Amino acid sequence: MMEIDIHEESDGSTPRANENDLSNRRVAPDESGEGLPYAPVNWPNPGDTWRWKVGKRVSGSGHFLDRYLYLPKRLCHDGAGNTTGRRNSFASKLAVERYIQASFPGTDLKEFFASFSWKIPAEMSLLANGAVKLKHVPAVPPIPPCVEIEESDSQSDGLCCKARNKLCISLLEIAENPPLAFMECDICCTEAKFCRDCCCILCSKTINFSYGGYDYIRCEALMGEAVICGHAAHIDCALRCYMAGTVGGSIALDSEYYCRRCDARTDLVPHVMRLLHTCESLDSRDNIEKILNIGICILRSSRKTIAKELLKRIEVAIAKLKYGTSLEDIWKQEGNFLAISTNGSHHESTAMEVTTNQEPLNGKPSSDLLSASFDYRSESQKLAEDVDQVLHALKNSQESEYKVVEEKLLAQKNYICNLYQQLEKEKSDLARRTSTDPDALLDIVLSRVKQIKREITNLKEMEQIASGFGKTSRAILKKHFNFEVEE
Repeated sequence: MMEIDIHEESDGSTPRANENDLSNRRVAPDESGEGLPYAPVNWPNPGDTWRWKVGKRVSGSGHFLDRYLYLPKRLCHDGAGNTTGRRNSFASKLAVERYIQASFPGTDLKEFFASFSWKIPAEMSLLANGAVKLKHVPAVPPIPPCVEIEESDSQSDGLCCKARNKLCISLLEIAENPPLAFMECDICCTEAKFCRDCCCILCSKTINFSYGGYDYIRCEALMGEAVICGHAAHIDCALRCYMAGTVGGSIALDSEYYCRRCDARTDLVPHVMRLLHTCESLDSRDNIEKILNIGICILRSSRKTIAKELLKRIEVAIAKLKYGTSLEDIWKQEGNFLAISTNGSHHESTAMEVTTNQEPLNGKPSSDLLSASFDYRSESQKLAEDVDQVLHALKNSQESEYKVVEEKLLAQKNYICNLYQQLEKEKSDLARRTSTDPDALLDIVLSRVKQIKREITNLKEMEQIASGFGKTSRAILKKHFNFEVEE
């Protein structure tokens, strides 16, 4: 049973719950309740009972990834009975901490969270064989997405995914408030093994629903009354195809996603914000870094102010990760923001202080430097740490730029190879006279040859990057790599 310290009623204490105890009552997806063991009671005042709710996703440790905490009714209203207008629900532990610190300064947070169990264990049926069964979303860590459905499973449930993906969302139980319907599609959705619910429109492989579906985006553009596009794409596929992120030319994207099926644009900034909230609930540094890197790829080169600020926050979080900062402190935006920021402002301020101490306005040496309490060893250590920090930040920026160049060059190479394959097929059709209009076939072949020559010229321009960023013209950096270089 759950470990609970029962105090006498006269002392007014709150029972304590062991957060990691899987013997707590197991909960079904989308279940909700109030009070112990998953929400505080009699806090901050006697009679104040908090409420809780869970989502569908389950972690490998057996706990729900999505859990929500709701304020007691008294805290949602003012003295006159009117709603306060403040948020009354919290989707992460960090959000609860911020609320408690702002509304009840001086509260012992450890004591508060010790009064109930934050982690909520899922029903055993969700954990069979290390993965969820049909009609539930996948557990985390994710199992391989392309899992074949056994014939008996399909027949017994009366459900089937065209891609034969056992974890397809089409196999989920119907929610109380079902999402909008998908529009009719007679193009990609007519393919035998393509499932709009779980397949990427760009590569046709299944998408991964773990960690809040961080690696895919679904187009929710309205196509009619209560009907949306509904096609999904891997973020990585969209970036490689220049259909996501910031892209110049005629498509002109700015931290957006362009749907190949309906031509609608989706702002990706909210998606990146969801990635950050997802990371706040994770305890794996590798997974956090992987998700944050996707956010960087989406926001890089954006001209939107909010995207630039979000990018800075992500870069700071990654820097903290690499410096070994505790996961709890990574998401706290306090005075140490500038100390870990890659702009080196801390080093500049330190250098300014040293300069001021060394050369005061009267031209005489600073008394601080000449005092007996001055320790050159500690000052030297601070300078060494500053230089190491700058070098580390420079290395990170260079690595990210190298990755962009690598992706662009490989994408251009693959594009030209595909053109070569098309040319070979078209030349074969021309040789066999498969069309009644051979002149048209010849025009197609000649046009393809010209296209290949143009793309090879572009590749040769891109290869000038081998000389280094400083020796490559700004026009090439902007045209082929979307790098903005200030004059």
